[in-house]
Amino acid sequence: MITQEHPKSVIVIFGATGDLAKRKLFPSIYRLVQNEKIGKEFAVVGVGRRPWTNDEFRNNVSDSIQSSLKESKDLNDFTSHFYYHPFDVTNPSSYLELNDLLGQLDGTYQTEGNRIFYLAMAPEFFGTIAQNLKKQGLTETNGWSRLVIEKPFGHDLPSAEQLNQEIREAFNENQIYRIDHYLGKEMVQNIEVIRFANAMFEPLWNNRYISNIQVTSSEVLGVEDRGRYYENSGALRDMVQNHLLQMVALLAMEPPIKLTTDEIRSEKVKVFRALRSISEDEVKNYFVRGQYTSGKLGDKELIGYREENNVDNESQTETFVAGKLLIDNFRWAGVPFYIRTGKRMAAKSTKIVVQFKDIPMNLYYKKGETVPPNLLVINIQPDEGITLQLNVKKDGDAGDSMPVKLDLTNDFLDGINTPEAYEKLLYDCMRGDATNFTHWDEVALSWSFVDPISEAWKKGKAELATYPAGSMGPKEADEMLEKDGNQWWPVN
Repeated sequence: MITQEHPKSVIVIFGATGDLAKRKLFPSIYRLVQNEKIGKEFAVVGVGRRPWTNDEFRNNVSDSIQSSLKESKDLNDFTSHFYYHPFDVTNPSSYLELNDLLGQLDGTYQTEGNRIFYLAMAPEFFGTIAQNLKKQGLTETNGWSRLVIEKPFGHDLPSAEQLNQEIREAFNENQIYRIDHYLGKEMVQNIEVIRFANAMFEPLWNNRYISNIQVTSSEVLGVEDRGRYYENSGALRDMVQNHLLQMVALLAMEPPIKLTTDEIRSEKVKVFRALRSISEDEVKNYFVRGQYTSGKLGDKELIGYREENNVDNESQTETFVAGKLLIDNFRWAGVPFYIRTGKRMAAKSTKIVVQFKDIPMNLYYKKGETVPPNLLVINIQPDEGITLQLNVKKDGDAGDSMPVKLDLTNDFLDGINTPEAYEKLLYDCMRGDATNFTHWDEVALSWSFVDPISEAWKKGKAELATYPAGSMGPKEADEMLEKDGNQWWPVN
């Protein structure tokens, strides 16, 4: 059941001394309090291996808020709700001591036994923690208990199934919130509204009128200090299996009969089921993998991936993926969904481009010229908004036309302060709204799609292309679209 009033809860963060908690979780909880989404009936327990005191933890939280946000008022009052508990995830007595603390905080803050367990740490401990939470009685309260899990949820389908089985021994599916921060972004959530609340788009949202759809998520940063993690992940597992496939599902899903968690998830699952599976031998025809070499961005010299810290100097790990997806259902038969993601690219941008089909007759361009297509661009980050590219008459020239862009950006909407993705998702979790979290069926189907691709690459069935740091990826990604008579639309 979704709670409409100020939700009450004790939030237990496993890995509270880590980077995610400091950069995202603490500021998000602070904003929820400042925006009066939650009241005084909350407490946060930080769990970690460091032998910190409450005061040391609260100072760390305070530093996090001050470095992340422009305004930081009432900090002492806010941090007084934070407590630290030194912890060994494999020791049952640590859980019993934590349970005693949670019982005290339930009384102090009137949180009615409601508990969120947020696993912001290495995934190899997820199963152990979940099972111990149940065995030691931390989920046996008068309120509700919810488990929030960060990606990666496994590294392939068998490992994801094993992890899910371990967690399901302690929590049922309705209690598990698999977080994908892309689903918390305002413009990703706007995809459904753009589609289902506008009579000018929904009738055209099919293979009769749409030529192709492109989803790009590019970063200017390299792997930085994540070389060891990235060597075992790569762009396919890090970005495609979760973030990009989730956006494709939102773009391709049928209208749900109601805007409820179950109905929306059901339609997304149908998209994953309709994704055309790719055999290992076909992968080279549908996917391109690349790795950045040394290059330049502006005046800055950039090193290649193999020169990064904790990276094998003969690494075959992909830092770029481009792919062509086909959805075999009535609405989308024949329409390619192109996806690409990469590190050390020319621009930081996440956007969706919907390219509409050409008009049947070229009346306004000279013979041999092509009419620029109509494009709907959904800008997700860094500049949130919508752009519609249309063709209009050129000033002063009889019979000639030119493309213009109609822009709507969130910056101009009454000074809206768009909620940070984690802020939105934490609030949804506290309210019991799982719509923007990933269901197990989505996880399993996305791994089923991705596994043959990574297996083919592991067996060397597709070349590892290269691209200079500061570019938009390897030429092979451009060629993949050119074979279909298409092109990538500029990220900027």
